[in-house]
Amino acid sequence: MAAGSCCCCPRAPMKEDNARFCLLAGLILLYLLCGAAIFSALEHPFELRARLLWKQQLDNFTRRYRVNLGALHTLLRQYEEANGAGIRVDALRPRWDFSGAFYFVGTVVSTIGFGMTTPATIAGKIFLIFYGLIGCAATILFFNLFLERIITMLAYIMRWCHERRLRCAGVGVVSSREESSGEEDSLEGWKPSVYYVMLILGIASVVIACSASTLYSSMENWSYVDSLYFCFVAFSTIGFGDLVSSQRQQYESQEAYRFGNCLFILMGVCCIYSLFNVISIVIKQTLNWILGKLVCSGKPKRIKRNAVQPISSHHRYTDGSVETVCDSETDAGALAEVQVGRRLSGEMISVNEFMVSNKVSLALLQKQLSETAHQGPRQSYSHQNGFSGGVGALGIMNNRLQETSVDR
Repeated sequence: MAAGSCCCCPRAPMKEDNARFCLLAGLILLYLLCGAAIFSALEHPFELRARLLWKQQLDNFTRRYRVNLGALHTLLRQYEEANGAGIRVDALRPRWDFSGAFYFVGTVVSTIGFGMTTPATIAGKIFLIFYGLIGCAATILFFNLFLERIITMLAYIMRWCHERRLRCAGVGVVSSREESSGEEDSLEGWKPSVYYVMLILGIASVVIACSASTLYSSMENWSYVDSLYFCFVAFSTIGFGDLVSSQRQQYESQEAYRFGNCLFILMGVCCIYSLFNVISIVIKQTLNWILGKLVCSGKPKRIKRNAVQPISSHHRYTDGSVETVCDSETDAGALAEVQVGRRLSGEMISVNEFMVSNKVSLALLQKQLSETAHQGPRQSYSHQNGFSGGVGALGIMNNRLQETSVDR
């Protein structure tokens, strides 16, 4: 990617996106390789010791009780199948009563998927496909709406804190709309930093995880580290299933504990999901910074020619010899002239220009179709200059040509 094309070439945004994608893919691959090396170094020796210990216990059991090793392996495989169906050596609550099924569908739609309960019947597996398709989509939409509201709430809180800090510093801040009309607000253009939002969401996630870990360590007899580990695995919807809460048949204050468990999981998943989204924004900014260092390092920055202002009905455009003011039905023609001029100069138009131009064209199209359907009176110069009326973009062009012909 050439340094000169990073700013002015019309295809530069696509090239930058491709470069960002390749850089992110490479960093993720490097991250996976590093993680695999670290986990292999940490867990593989423990796996070898556990395998050796199990082999010794199996040999001691067969020698002590004179049991055929093949028959014992068959029994163990049968127990593994029963274990998958929910049969355990310890007394656990039923997996497929209403409360157990409700816990299961909660792990499905939240995409946690612990795996301690899975449908065994063909009808259940087929129903799960359609149920999860709708449920997961609806839950992801809920998480996105939750993220919007939590970001809005944080923005209001941070704006209030920023305004209060300005007042304490002696800077006048106008609060009411009546007072702020015609005067420049000192908070105008202020936006909360994404790093502050990430910090607040991180603190909220840690508080929820620590509170939930205290509950789990006391109710499930887990260590506090195991409880924190379960919280992250559950809240991040990874859901290994090695530790699963609320699975014993009896608890002290059982109903209150199950309610608290569901509440903690819901709040934790929402906060961690929001935190992941904000962290992804920070990662994208970091990728942009890396690309800027790699591509434009030591090169003079050129002015972006496709940086245009949003269009309004009273905005004046100047492009070479083209200067026009958007007004009434001539908006589309003016926008077309600006767009043609920018295409000829190799300059891209903004999304706002494109959307507004199409809105005006659609309005004119609807008006022209309505007049044609009702045979309404319409001023036309088709017999004077030979231009037909037309509809849509053709009608806009003919109207401009007619006006030019009449003026001449």
